[in-house]
Amino acid sequence: MSWLWAIIVGFVLGLIARAILPGKQHQPLWLTTVFGILGGVLGNAVAGWIGVGETRGIDWTRHLLQLAGAVAVVGLGDMLYLQLRGKRRTA
Repeated sequence: MSWLWAIIVGFVLGLIARAILPGKQHQPLWLTTVFGILGGVLGNAVAGWIGVGETRGIDWTRHLLQLAGAVAVVGLGDMLYLQLRGKRRTA
């Protein structure tokens, strides 16, 4: 069940990250989900490193770090995807 939640949260994080980033992202939706999962894992790791991984109530700091990680991974992943596809970013 935890894998299902990771996929759902990664999908949502990836979509929010795509909405935050300016311009059009060119990667497919499944890759956005993978990037969202990776960003969430990165955000959790950073939250653990700075000591806010486990708190009482809603972990707003951890969620913001997950979103920031997803934005970074989706942005970098889109550039890498375009390079691998042989296209240049136009917008």
